[in-house]
Amino acid sequence: MSKTLIRGAKVLGGEPQDVLIDGETITQVGAGLSAEGAEVVEADGKVLLPGLVDLHTHLREPGREDSETVLTGTRAAASGGYTNVFAMANTFPVADTAGVVEQVWRLGQESGYCDVQPIGAVTVGLEGQKLAELGAMHESAAAVTVFSDDGKCVHDAVIMRRALEYVKAFDGVVAQHAQEPRLTEGAQMNEGVVSAELGLGGWPAVAEESIIARDVLLADHVGSRVHICHLSTAGSVEIVRWAKSRGIRVTAEVTPHHLLLTDELVRSYNPVYKVNPPLRTERDVLALREALADGTIDIVATDHAPHPHEDKDCEWAAAAMGMVGLETALSVVQETMVDTGLLDWAGVAERMSFTPARIGRAEGHGRPVSAGEPANLTLVDTAYRGPVDPAGFASRSRNTPYEGRELPGRVTHTWLRGKATLVDGKLT
Repeated sequence: MSKTLIRGAKVLGGEPQDVLIDGETITQVGAGLSAEGAEVVEADGKVLLPGLVDLHTHLREPGREDSETVLTGTRAAASGGYTNVFAMANTFPVADTAGVVEQVWRLGQESGYCDVQPIGAVTVGLEGQKLAELGAMHESAAAVTVFSDDGKCVHDAVIMRRALEYVKAFDGVVAQHAQEPRLTEGAQMNEGVVSAELGLGGWPAVAEESIIARDVLLADHVGSRVHICHLSTAGSVEIVRWAKSRGIRVTAEVTPHHLLLTDELVRSYNPVYKVNPPLRTERDVLALREALADGTIDIVATDHAPHPHEDKDCEWAAAAMGMVGLETALSVVQETMVDTGLLDWAGVAERMSFTPARIGRAEGHGRPVSAGEPANLTLVDTAYRGPVDPAGFASRSRNTPYEGRELPGRVTHTWLRGKATLVDGKLT
């Protein structure tokens, strides 16, 4: 592979430096590096970050290739600055065996745009009745370390306890979709003033908070790791903060859309705003931002949930839940966290690369931008601002809540082990 010199990049938002890539590795970082024999990328003060890592992506393959495939999903990931994504298990068939997770892993290898680490199901068929083949999935070529029934909650406390006990043997983690099913039957949106005025079934915050409270106590009892998916309420923040103060091994994620959007948008009845967990109140949004800034919430995860046009372009009650997010995540984080002064770019790298890689044991990802490290990198034009146009998405689906909305920042280049997967905003 040829050499590449990234000239004048603000590494993690610091002073401009040059970064030399030779083959798959960063070989030098400093000022005034020689460009001899290298292709030069003029960074012009753009921010250089380690390749982003998403701990929560739905790639839909196998079974729902009308929504997304591993290839289109990883192309979307590269467009958004990601070099590693964790693919959720709610496929058809469910990723609850070594065979299915290996299939997803191999498809990721073949795509060449982004590394794919499959997440294994906690229970067979996501049915919550019987533990899946956790050990076999971990020992497979995919080396699964994260397990989740995301899309459904592991609502049975005994099953959850057994899963935590099982993964402890290899320091795995159970990622919980915190939703008490009995409290959300028929729910269409956040329970509150807006749901009452619209006459839509309400989704109470306690449905999330009660499961989180139970599971951090179970994790404490077992001495295992639990990760909370798409945390969305101020009350959930307080429970996680309390658990961390007790030394419980809990981590948590927030999605970009829960950092920016509120349930007031549901007044439009536009199904693009229908998501699980639902958009919450302005109070919740502000609490989530503060918690991400102070480290109570560990990471940003997209919960990229593609759906075909017909599953979203319908009446609210019939519409599927979910939003695409890989290609807009960094822009939303800049809008809500960086441009508001809550985080600097080093903080963004911590929450969107270093920490998710550490939680998921993503080898070679979430590494410092320094000599000797793998060249998994993303270059961001932070001065850019413009409207979101889903027609230009690499994802197979277009269900974004940001269409036409102006957002800051644009990923211009992505490198996966030294290979440019995105150049000047275009996939290679």
